[in-house]
Amino acid sequence: MSDDAFADELLPDTHAHADIDTDLISCLRDAIRRSDADEIRQILAPLHVADIADVIEQLSVGKQEKLAELTPDILTGEVLAELEPDTREILMEWLDTAHLAAAITDLDSDDATEVVEELDEETRAAVLAEISDEDREAVETSLAYDEDTAGRLMQRDFVAAPDFWTVGHFYEHMMSTDGELPDKFHDVFVVDAAHRPVGEIPVCRLLSASRDVPVSDLMEVPRILVDPETDQEEVAYLFRKYHLVSAPVVDAAGRLSGMLTLDDIVDVIQDENKEDLLALAGVTDAGLADTVLRSVQARAPWLLVNLFTAILASGVIAMFQGSIERIVALAVLMPIVASMGGNAGTQSLAVAVRSIAERDLTPANTVRVIWRELATGTVNGVVFAAVMGGVTLAWFRDGELAAVIAIAMVLNLACAGLSGILIPLGLHRAGADPAVASSVFVTTVTDIIGFLAFLGLATLVLL
Repeated sequence: MSDDAFADELLPDTHAHADIDTDLISCLRDAIRRSDADEIRQILAPLHVADIADVIEQLSVGKQEKLAELTPDILTGEVLAELEPDTREILMEWLDTAHLAAAITDLDSDDATEVVEELDEETRAAVLAEISDEDREAVETSLAYDEDTAGRLMQRDFVAAPDFWTVGHFYEHMMSTDGELPDKFHDVFVVDAAHRPVGEIPVCRLLSASRDVPVSDLMEVPRILVDPETDQEEVAYLFRKYHLVSAPVVDAAGRLSGMLTLDDIVDVIQDENKEDLLALAGVTDAGLADTVLRSVQARAPWLLVNLFTAILASGVIAMFQGSIERIVALAVLMPIVASMGGNAGTQSLAVAVRSIAERDLTPANTVRVIWRELATGTVNGVVFAAVMGGVTLAWFRDGELAAVIAIAMVLNLACAGLSGILIPLGLHRAGADPAVASSVFVTTVTDIIGFLAFLGLATLVLL
């Protein structure tokens, strides 16, 4: 069986989107296999562009390439913008320059930039040469900003009104734009003579006002003015904090140059949360199109780090080899102490990383949060020390051994709570991403402390 056929056998059950009919995907695969372009169009045309993107992402790479070859017209600009980057990159290799140029022209400037940045240098230059000067300037200006900044994310199509206009002036302007308005906008920005934003008005408020009312009477002072160099994670935080639907982006002189909208910020929030979640596990995102080799290359480095930390923990065990040989019960019980510490540390770490990402952990409450995690770890340690002490006593009929594991449990869980908060805090203060490396350090600390406390106490008390 070929790799492509093997993927088709697996994908319907393991990857089908919850909102997409599995039979539809199966019919699409059959149509692609038969090279029936008309049936492919009949299947996909009634779907929303987001659903078309979802369906395409369920296909194997070979089927995606065949679809692009048979029905390139299905891959409109809106569909390309909805696709995951790895799938979009595969499909765009099968689209000619004219098709890509037409697709980009139909998109808002922020979505057009997202699509263009996936192209190689030669194709990008050819595509940009075929679009209008205005569209090309907008895309090139966006690409000049660093990735993951507001400048890359912002939309250059917005609606602005001078501060001396009335609502009637605004209506007349809207009627005379001849379709040049953004497809969607929620706020109108009020600007002064230097084109600097001095206010913003929700569209619903404009629609309910009389024509003779000055727009300056309806506007609110903008809650934020975004610099295009601002990191997108910072922008997402501000949108959450102030419950924004859109926000103005200003240049170095304070002039209005673009806007950010909630739909793009939602994508940023999802991407940042996914990135932190994957980083905690020491992996990177794996798209449906990823090969085994790419997955191995992404995950092997962290497994290598974990291997070295495991060897370090094993070195602690080797220090007490004689004790383990004399008391076999130590070998049975010591993984329990380390495992409980590791789980407790991971819990504390997850809370800490979330608090740092949400800006909830500040210098004003850091000491209180550290104390809370230490106290929580200690109390949990006492509770499970009592449980494990009782289990050990019933199992091995040895009161001293039960006391040793109980004390070790308290020490390790208290240490787990403390390391779970201090390690991500320390990495954050040092300028590193606490989600990326914290888990390795926390599990290393809990393993070493767990083995050292249990085996060390056992050596002192029992031998």
